[in-house]
Order: sequence, then structure tokens, then C-alpha cells
Amino acid sequence: MKTIYFDNSATTKVDDSAIEIMNIYHRESYGNPSSLHSMGVEAEKAVENSREIIAGRLGVNKNEIFFTSGGSEGNNFLIRGAVEKGRKKGNRIITTKIEHPSVLELFKNYQAMGMDVVFLDVDRKGQIITDQLEEALTEKTILVSIMMVNNEVGSIQDMKAVGRLIRKKSRYALYHSDCVQAFGKMDISPTDSNLDMITFSAHKMHGPKGVGGVYIKKGLSINPLIKGGGQEKALRSGTENVPGIAGFGNVAETFSVHERLEHFNKLKKSFIKRALKDIPDTIVNSPAGENFIPNIISISFKDVKSEILLHSLEKQGIFISTGSACSSRKNIASHVLKAMGVEKEYIDGTLRVSFSKHNTLEEVDICLSAIKSEAEKIRRFTRRK
Repeated sequence: MKTIYFDNSATTKVDDSAIEIMNIYHRESYGNPSSLHSMGVEAEKAVENSREIIAGRLGVNKNEIFFTSGGSEGNNFLIRGAVEKGRKKGNRIITTKIEHPSVLELFKNYQAMGMDVVFLDVDRKGQIITDQLEEALTEKTILVSIMMVNNEVGSIQDMKAVGRLIRKKSRYALYHSDCVQAFGKMDISPTDSNLDMITFSAHKMHGPKGVGGVYIKKGLSINPLIKGGGQEKALRSGTENVPGIAGFGNVAETFSVHERLEHFNKLKKSFIKRALKDIPDTIVNSPAGENFIPNIISISFKDVKSEILLHSLEKQGIFISTGSACSSRKNIASHVLKAMGVEKEYIDGTLRVSFSKHNTLEEVDICLSAIKSEAEKIRRFTRRK
């Protein structure tokens, strides 16, 4: 049975070239980058090479890139560091209602501690309400955190417009973005968007799990998350994950944003066209177009339980998710779809389909045939009750 993997927003297959490079630093050049001998120096060179590659992709200086264990740590590192550093200047922090849990839960925690927290609404396309943001920005605002690409529906925010508003209204506010779903699939320029800090990760773009990074604009001072031996300029102490960082550098060096977007667009348009034609009572929460990244489709089926549909597809070797991998095990309705105003009878029947460079149009056809068949079975049972 052929396996079809359409859960690439949760994680991706690691490139063979990255695995080969990682194995070198597991088996041969396994020195500690902080050691002064030649094996340590060789490991340090690998870390710095990857730092330079990633900085080049972002159009920033390599000294502004710091490695972490991934997206969740990166978000916590930057948000906590910024809030602790800025509290003397103000008490207001701003985010959206559709953030990743590693951002949303942290902001809720600050709210419980008495901080003035604003959670911005979004419209039916998952876009923030700009007028609401402008009203929320004050001289007491010390942090704005808005994800570039939403992990459930793929909505893209206008980062440049947000950056201009922040600079106009709040001189002390730091501007952060969770770019985990954007890095490797879009051109990202922190400088053009007036971003002070961004978070990114390797395993969403065919790199290894357990490694990611952050960009912190030169001259910006935030508190470290982990104190210890002083690695990563004392902002993130702990022995570097050299094999993971080397693998990350490899995948960051080799991708083409244009080729990937062209490929994803073909898959997305084909999937949506056939789904809406063949399966009645279906809505697409992330249509094809400039407001949504093309590798993610959120699609909802009325009178279908998504968890039942997911497991039915899994038996046929098709792997899809019901939403964010970080939230799906909690068996709760998507906070993203609720914020977008999607009706409950559709939210309960939502699948997130997410593509990688390995997926094909043939896989799209096989998947949709299976979804149509299984959805009809579930509906017959549901509507008979």
C-alpha cells in the first residue's frame, strides 16, 4: 500500500543530504564546539557555516542569528526576554487570537499575572483587523507578536503594514513574528518589515527535529532564557546541537522558494477544485490566493467527524491532520477556526492538508477519492440518527 503523507505542517521528511551531513558530526567530527582542540574547532566551523547560510536567507548579519531547540523554545525565549526587559517602560503586550500555542499560552499566562494583554481578532480570511491593532498600540506597548503564516489555515499577515503601524504608534514596542511555517516557503526580510525578532525551525522544511533558531536585531538587548556556559553569546547556554545545526544549514542552503511555491500552487488548486466539485457541503477555509500560503489547505465537511475521517484515511495509508499537531491531541475545537467565524458544524469536520516538495497530483487524486468515499459513509451513519 502506497503511503501518502499530507501532514507536512506538523513535520517533514528529512532530506537525505542533511542526514549524511548530520552523520558526519555524529560519527566523525563529534567534538564540542567550545573545546579548543581541532575537533572542537571543526564543530564550531560547522555551526558558524550554518549560521551564515541562514543569515543570508534572511538578509541579515550572521551575528543576529542564534540557535535553539525549535520553534516553541524560540518563541518563549524571545517573548519572555522582551517582556522582562521592557516591563519598566510599559505593561501592554499584543498578539492575535490565532497564534501557535507556544505564543498564545504564554500571553494568557502574562494576562493572569496582571499584564495588559490584547488579543486581536481576525476576519474570515484569518487576517488581523488593522484598525483594531492601531487602536491597541499605545506608548505603554512593549511587545507585539504576530505570526507570519498561520499553522492551521495558512493565512499570511501583512508584516510590513504591521511594522509601519508599530513604529508610528509605539516607540518602545518590540516587534516579533513566529515564522516557523513561513521559513523555507516564503521570502522573509526582517529588515523590510521592521521586525526586531523572528522565530524559525528546521523540521518544517525537510531539516531535523530538535533544532531551530531566532533572529534578534543587532543592538537589541533581551534577557536570556537559559543561563550557563555562555554559548550563543550567553543568550542560550548549553552545548550546541552540532549535527542538527549542520543539517539545518544544509536544507536552508538548497531550497528554491519560487520552485516550491509553483509546485504547491498546482497541488492546492487541483485539490480545492475537485473537493468542491465532488463533495457536497464542503467549505475551504484557506482558498487559493495571495492571502494564504499554497502548501496548506484547511477544508471542512458538514456532518463529518474529522477524527473518524482521519483514522479511516490512515487505514488506506493516507496521513492528514485535523489541525495543529500541538493541539489535536487535546480533542478541542480549533481556536483558529473559531476566531475566523467558521460554523461549528463545519469546524468539527475539518482536515488540514499540507504539502511538501515530494507530493504529487496523483496523490491529490487518490486522497480526494478516499475522502469522498469515507465522508459519504460517515454522513450516511450520522444523518440516519
